[in-house]
Amino acid sequence: MSYASKDMVISLAILLLMLGTPCSSAFWKTRNKIKTAVYLSPKIELGPGSVSNKFYYDIEFPRGHVAIKSFNAEVVDEAGNPVPLHKTYLHHWIIVGYHESKSKLATHTKHDLHRVVCVSDSVSKSHIILRNSGVCQGNILGQYFGLGSETRGTATDIPDPFGIEIGNPAEIPEGYEEKWLLNVHAIDTRGVEDKLGCTECKCHLYNVTVNEYGNPLPPDYTGGLYCCYDETQCRLKKGFQGPKRSLYLRYTVKWIDWDEYVVPVKIYIIDVTDTLKISDTSNIASSNHDCRIEYEVDPCNIDPKKGNGCLDVKRTTVPLEKGGYVVYAVAHQHSGGIGSTLYGQVMINRNESGYIVGMTTCYPKPGSVKIIDGEKLTLESNYSSTTRGHTGVMGLFYLLVAEQLPHQH
Repeated sequence: MSYASKDMVISLAILLLMLGTPCSSAFWKTRNKIKTAVYLSPKIELGPGSVSNKFYYDIEFPRGHVAIKSFNAEVVDEAGNPVPLHKTYLHHWIIVGYHESKSKLATHTKHDLHRVVCVSDSVSKSHIILRNSGVCQGNILGQYFGLGSETRGTATDIPDPFGIEIGNPAEIPEGYEEKWLLNVHAIDTRGVEDKLGCTECKCHLYNVTVNEYGNPLPPDYTGGLYCCYDETQCRLKKGFQGPKRSLYLRYTVKWIDWDEYVVPVKIYIIDVTDTLKISDTSNIASSNHDCRIEYEVDPCNIDPKKGNGCLDVKRTTVPLEKGGYVVYAVAHQHSGGIGSTLYGQVMINRNESGYIVGMTTCYPKPGSVKIIDGEKLTLESNYSSTTRGHTGVMGLFYLLVAEQLPHQH
């Protein structure tokens, strides 16, 4: 048999194998029709220098047993036009799932699920938070989806045949229903005295000495989330006046109906501020996780003996109790961020006067990057350390991990 004939036989055999394999991508796509919906958050009203950091319950979201394939969001005005970051800074947005009792007793107050998600307080029997797979304490960083100013330029598509499973009837307790809440933290910077200072939530610009619950701030806390909570006001230039605006978070969701050919992925969020202590000789942690979410970057020290120029490097190492194959990865940083590393380099896209508007995502070839059970992951977050430093910065890493590959599933 000639080499050409052999090649034809081999090619035909491969084709027949693909057509006959139920988990092949081609077969999977024909079984699942991707659905798309575009939603708007409730109205967000902002005046010059004002802050909105509200939680919206029972938002519009795909219902039923489905697999989420992508989630994109951006801030728009009433005409549907994207709002530039130098006018309204999108500090962050997050989507959190919860089971709510069908009883009439299930009501919301201003801080009920807010405190559960952000402060790790206990939750009432009427609400059960659906957190991701870890690794932070309580419900801290337990969201399913979430980004910040980089939202517009960051890809979120989940490759076939993987998906994020939601709405599984077997996992919803009797007498409850699955719902979703949205938190949007936006800062209007029109006419402010110091735009970077406002977006970094420097306390003196907000004239804040207590947090949103009325508790005094630590003396050494100079800026961060505790100073730019809902309805605070950043200092404006003398005499500046401007109108209030009505804005929305427009979010686009793609999903498919769940079936046996979808390979589920787990969501992991790793925080560079996690101070978990790990034994050098084992994967056993000597203390609990302590994710602080944000941290400060000290002003630049150009001491030649240190040899670090104006680069702030922060690292942490945490074990992943249950491993798998990395399907998707992306970092989250604030202005001044240079890059973040977790088994590979993530690059940053900048425009709009230095704001981070996109993060390069990582899509490893399925099966090429595997995390073994208990493996220690080291996260590094790099920031440019200017003479003024940075407050309230973040160094998060978002991973989608599949415990099985398609052929194993």
